[in-house]
Amino acid sequence: MSSPDLTQGNSLASRDVKSMIHPYTNLSTHEKTGPLIIETGKGIYVYDDEGKEYIEGLAGLWCTSFGFGEQELIDAAVKQMHKLPYYHSFASKSTEPGILLAEKLLEMAPVDFSKVFFANSGSEANDTVVKMIWYYNNALGRRNKKKIISRDKAYHGVTVAAASLTGLKPLHNDFDLPIENITHTSCPHYYRFGKEGESEDEFATRMADELEALILKEGPETVAAFIAEPVMGAGGVIIPPKGYFEKIQAVLKKYDVLLVADEVICGFGRTGNMWGTETFGMKPDILSCAKALSSAYLPIAAVMVSEEIFRGMVKQSETHGSFAHGYTYSGHPVPAAVALRTMELMEERNIIDHVQAVSPLFKERFEALADHPLVGEVRVVGLVGAVELVADKKSKRSFSPTFAVGATAVDFMQQEGLISRAVAGDNLALCPPLIITAAEINDMFDRFTRGLDRLEKTAAENNWREA
Repeated sequence: MSSPDLTQGNSLASRDVKSMIHPYTNLSTHEKTGPLIIETGKGIYVYDDEGKEYIEGLAGLWCTSFGFGEQELIDAAVKQMHKLPYYHSFASKSTEPGILLAEKLLEMAPVDFSKVFFANSGSEANDTVVKMIWYYNNALGRRNKKKIISRDKAYHGVTVAAASLTGLKPLHNDFDLPIENITHTSCPHYYRFGKEGESEDEFATRMADELEALILKEGPETVAAFIAEPVMGAGGVIIPPKGYFEKIQAVLKKYDVLLVADEVICGFGRTGNMWGTETFGMKPDILSCAKALSSAYLPIAAVMVSEEIFRGMVKQSETHGSFAHGYTYSGHPVPAAVALRTMELMEERNIIDHVQAVSPLFKERFEALADHPLVGEVRVVGLVGAVELVADKKSKRSFSPTFAVGATAVDFMQQEGLISRAVAGDNLALCPPLIITAAEINDMFDRFTRGLDRLEKTAAENNWREA
């Protein structure tokens, strides 16, 4: 049976194909298959336009921590819309929600930050981080100390600077990226890049040694900062080896290189602590956050900086007359009000305690998948994890990309009523809303396992493992 021509007709799917460009989508395939249209949501579930139920196993895009339909957040938005639906923060203007949220974030911060700058997305926040680092070093007269080191397989966003920080080739290919002054060091994935006979501690030491070698190659006087996600999300849910950040930070301190923590995915409870930096012993000079800041109900992001960096910014603003950076919606009062209520609810409902209570079951169900014939490695911390699919468990050989194994698995899981995501190839991720219950975790993994079993059958029928 041929596929329907979605460029014709007036269904929602046809109208989508005729009017929208979708991010991270095969645009050619989309013209033939059209979208999954999500119509409603409640708790950890969403429902399509035909009424089918799905567990939202990735909390949207790692973000909807309170699930769907949280009335307290809806009410916060409505109340602020009535009071003041918009105002900006340019030229010394401010609003109460922005001030209160900034105070709350500084109170919650994992280290002693000084000030908060608001943006609208993680990409914008990390783009801002790049500019702040350059601005700060110019204030100190270090006009050559501008290079920022990221990591292979890192994800830091899609704007020009943020996509350059990202260490995934699809974000660079034919976008003419990365830009100047951004480079990448090794990915700390022990399963994939550890050498034969190398312990996890030895691997972490080698990662730090390779970072130091890169700094020396580039010239320490030119290297300004190192940016890292506590857990590398879109790169495959890569959890750092033991001792990694301790060794990395010793190198950074040696060469006066700033540490930037990208907490866009890890922040606000995802790893079992309020911040991923707490989980992995990081002491950042700058921190970016977004996503769960408002449980994704409205777009908002933040950058927190140390007093030393802020003082450099003050000096340059005196020189030039202003800190000439910002967005129309920086500190928008409605998203700020929703974010503030989100932070309050985290405390009122003891969300961190809840995550710590249910995460052992989440880990147990994930680790049970290690015995599945298609699973090479399981990676899990808090309420985020992934399985890496392999054609051969012993050699760790990956499937041929031509089979689109990860995407096929996601399709099977969607048929089973679970929305998952294949990241960085054949890594299947789960990152459910933080409110998920033990019963819902079991239901989610039952659906996940059924999808994997269907994939195994398809792989066997088509001899994918032999190719």
